[in-house]
Amino acid sequence: MRILENVISDRGSRYAVSGGPVPDRAGAEAFLAELTRIRKFSRATHNSWAMIHECGGQREFMKNDDGESGAGAAILRMLEREGLVNHIVVVTRWYGGVKLGGDRFRHVTAAVRAYLAELA
Repeated sequence: MRILENVISDRGSRYAVSGGPVPDRAGAEAFLAELTRIRKFSRATHNSWAMIHECGGQREFMKNDDGESGAGAAILRMLEREGLVNHIVVVTRWYGGVKLGGDRFRHVTAAVRAYLAELA
């Protein structure tokens, strides 16, 4: 499990990104359970995630917004472009009290970009 904390701060909201290889949906659920065992992540407002599971040439696309509407889809699009399969990426947000509007998608994208740069 790789965790990048304090990737972005904007108007009180803070973002982190984490991820790691997972073999399937059960692995994704285990990854999320392990992440949320960390108290600060269990208390986060949103833990949005996505992954592409590939087995036998078949792909299954999985995502969860965790209340941050559209965040899972944004993460999934980036994973597709990168060709990253059997790997989960989770963007965590601690809400700071000010609605960010469309900037939240820019922050989700920037967080995933930071994670992908760490993999390279």
